[in-house]
Amino acid sequence: MAVSDAAFGLFDEQAPRPLADRLRPVTLSEVVGQDHLIRPDAPIGRMLAHDSLVSHILWGPPGTGKTTIARLEANHSGLHFESISAIFSGVTDLRKIFETARQHRTGGQGTLLLVDEIHRFNRSQQDAFLPVVEDGTIILVGATTENPSFELNPALLSRCQVLVLNRLDDEALGALLDRAEATDEQPLKLTTDARAALKTMADGDGRYLLNMVETIQAAEHEGTIDTDILTMLVHRRAPLYDKGQESHYNLISALHKSLRGSDCDAGLYWLARMLAGGEDPHYIARRLTRFAVEDIGLADPNALTQAIAAWQAFERIGPQEGELALAQLVIYLATAPKSNAAYRALSAAMKSAQATGSLAPPRHILNAPTRLLKDIGYGDGYAYDHDARDGFSGQDYFPDGMSRQQFYKPVERGFEREIQKRLDYWARLRDRRQSEQQDAALAERGTEE
Repeated sequence: MAVSDAAFGLFDEQAPRPLADRLRPVTLSEVVGQDHLIRPDAPIGRMLAHDSLVSHILWGPPGTGKTTIARLEANHSGLHFESISAIFSGVTDLRKIFETARQHRTGGQGTLLLVDEIHRFNRSQQDAFLPVVEDGTIILVGATTENPSFELNPALLSRCQVLVLNRLDDEALGALLDRAEATDEQPLKLTTDARAALKTMADGDGRYLLNMVETIQAAEHEGTIDTDILTMLVHRRAPLYDKGQESHYNLISALHKSLRGSDCDAGLYWLARMLAGGEDPHYIARRLTRFAVEDIGLADPNALTQAIAAWQAFERIGPQEGELALAQLVIYLATAPKSNAAYRALSAAMKSAQATGSLAPPRHILNAPTRLLKDIGYGDGYAYDHDARDGFSGQDYFPDGMSRQQFYKPVERGFEREIQKRLDYWARLRDRRQSEQQDAALAERGTEE
């Protein structure tokens, strides 16, 4: 469904309008919280100042001014404004808009098309924009709450700038509150704590903040409103979290990196955010188990045991009580010594395996279950380590023609310090065995001579 500036009726000004709509900025200078985009030396400010508006994507959380900015860009540039929602529109609607835009272009006026929730369009629908953006029939402004890198076609993305809107901070929300009170000449009788709580409840969403202000005003509560009364009148905005989209990956990344940085409290915070957002606890447990082997490894071998135990505990005692097991695991992992030596060792071994192709194992470590295999040398010369002095033969187990490699390099933290001592011990024995073998070979050659 498309909406243009000409679509409004004669009596629209007399119809009741929500506070958020009545306070919609009429100039870019009234937009709060997005100075990094709209000030004169910022991307949008420069484009408008030089009359060089190009297609772009406005990416940001709800209630941060994406639609408002698009409207103001059109007004400032003298462009015909069209608006559609990707939720309710299809290719047929787009064709009608493109045709209208061509007619306006013939008359000397360009068209700015705002596509709300543009990430909802599928690939073929997004492809429909390519020719009209390319030839300048429209200037496309896509509004989205999702990461364009994941949701938009590369071809379309390459023709648009991506501008990131900020979540409204405390100062921006405070400015909106002041503006709402001044517009309605009805100051909110909030205590200092309740005023702060109201901004917290908005969670960076200016539209939601103004909707709560309307609710408070409509309640006509007598007397001062403290935080307890406030929570009775309005409800906190649900945290933004989509288990299938970017917030899912952002929060697990924040949890992982907090643990890697040994920040126990930040780890608990991100765990709580994910649980509050409805994330599958089994997914969290799986990622924490991965962390135990990737970022702690043998610096604390018990980390993996703790991860498996916490996962099993959660499964056995259920979600509500089992969340404590996940919290305990987060604390353990955050405070454990860190090492990614095993991770790096596997990566190096994989790289070497790919580079060396199909090199066969040395024949002396191959089993010879048939006479043919034994006749061609399988198992010939294998030294059984338990029969060797110190239980160590020192034989080479790498493929013939490949020099010995060191993939695993333990760190000087936690239990890996002990592992390094073991590796040093085996290395000394290996050098000793090789020296003994060389001496024996020289002696045998001397006897033959």
